[in-house]
Amino acid sequence: MKTAYLDCASGISGDMTLGALIDAGVPWDDVQQAIDSLGLPSCHLERCTVKRCGMRATNITVEHEPEHVHRHLRHIVEMIDGSRLSPAQQELAKRIFTRLAEAEAKVHDTTVEKVHFHEVGAVDSIADVVGAAVGFDLLGAEQIVCSPIPTGTGTVKIAHGRCSIPAPATAELLKGVPLVESSIAMELTTPTGAAIAATVADRFGPLPTMTVEQIGYGAGDRDLTQQPNVLRLMVGTAGQAAADETVWLLETNLDDVTGELIGYCSAQLMAAGALDVFTTAIGMKKNRPAVKLTVLCREAQIGEMETILFRETTTLGVRRWPAQRHVLARRAATVDTPYGPIEGKVATLAGGESFSPEFESCRAAAEQHQAPLRDVFDAARKAFR
Repeated sequence: MKTAYLDCASGISGDMTLGALIDAGVPWDDVQQAIDSLGLPSCHLERCTVKRCGMRATNITVEHEPEHVHRHLRHIVEMIDGSRLSPAQQELAKRIFTRLAEAEAKVHDTTVEKVHFHEVGAVDSIADVVGAAVGFDLLGAEQIVCSPIPTGTGTVKIAHGRCSIPAPATAELLKGVPLVESSIAMELTTPTGAAIAATVADRFGPLPTMTVEQIGYGAGDRDLTQQPNVLRLMVGTAGQAAADETVWLLETNLDDVTGELIGYCSAQLMAAGALDVFTTAIGMKKNRPAVKLTVLCREAQIGEMETILFRETTTLGVRRWPAQRHVLARRAATVDTPYGPIEGKVATLAGGESFSPEFESCRAAAEQHQAPLRDVFDAARKAFR
């Protein structure tokens, strides 16, 4: 499986992403022609090789005529729809901009249709996002993994004044994304970079098991003294269909809580995004039968999961520790059966693919057709084969 890994040790921005893609071998002319087709005023890309803290990298700048235009999402979508980008490239570019619009709308308490793009509506930001969308499409990676992201520290000046790092829109875009501490007093991750990472990454975590074949380095504008200000893009082949990732196990023992409360708490945990919740029958002191409640979640979710456990149960303490899990690459799929369309997941194995029908989809079909549930499951698996 062709895999791309975004190593964001010094954060991520639009120009760093585009530089890393070009440096990793994405055809320069194809990206330039795509941006030319947007109809932006005298816009063209310039690239040069620079050093950041002694490390070679590709620096991308966008040259264009001065303008004072505040664009809405619809203006950018129209620009993309009228371009020569392929349908896949248009779709990815619009998804990134829509994510940006949703973040800006949330910050300014307005709608996606009414929100004004300020910095990210400028020519250079449009070129960066569209160039990144074209670049990732041409790269052809079947999975994209991104490291935890540092945002930097201090303050940054934006259209609405000076604010703390991460900027409001950046923070909104990075909700649910694992962040890593950084003491560097500058904006390491921009809204554009955050939107690109949040949109293209299939998951966040350490470097996956892979054979690296290409490496690209995209340079940030400033040269730091503490570390190279570069985004590293590693491209290669995953060694196997399964990937390693770190998750967290949270546990608590309960001997004075009813089954109703445990069931309700479990439902609250799943609704909040837990990867899994399960119970185990145990015995505790004074020969009391009890329940061990276990939650599987990502590191960024620990605080929310513990809050629910303390709020909804009588526990006075929660145990937690990290665990490595091996996860098969998967995708959603729908198959046509005599009972109608059935949804499910396709897992990629070393020797091929397997299909797991979704229970709720099969249950609804079984009830509608008054058929045995096992027959619907069998029909869905047969349809996939």
